[in-house]
Amino acid sequence: MGSSQDAAARAEIERWWPQLSIEAKHRLLARLEADLDAETAAEIVSLTGGTAPDRLTLAEQQFVITQIEAVD
Repeated sequence: MGSSQDAAARAEIERWWPQLSIEAKHRLLARLEADLDAETAAEIVSLTGGTAPDRLTLAEQQFVITQIEAVD
């Protein structure tokens, strides 16, 4: 996890969010605006082979929120 990552180095959230464990999703949702915990970051790296973000961007936070909203 580097502090200054460009968009190309980051694993895209659309790629890892659906595969993320329920436990990791709960940890992330509990602290949506905070730095990712080491366990969640390691899971993202394991799933993608890419770089996990230090924290979610505003757009990624909004993506997560849309993924947990009920659909009519």
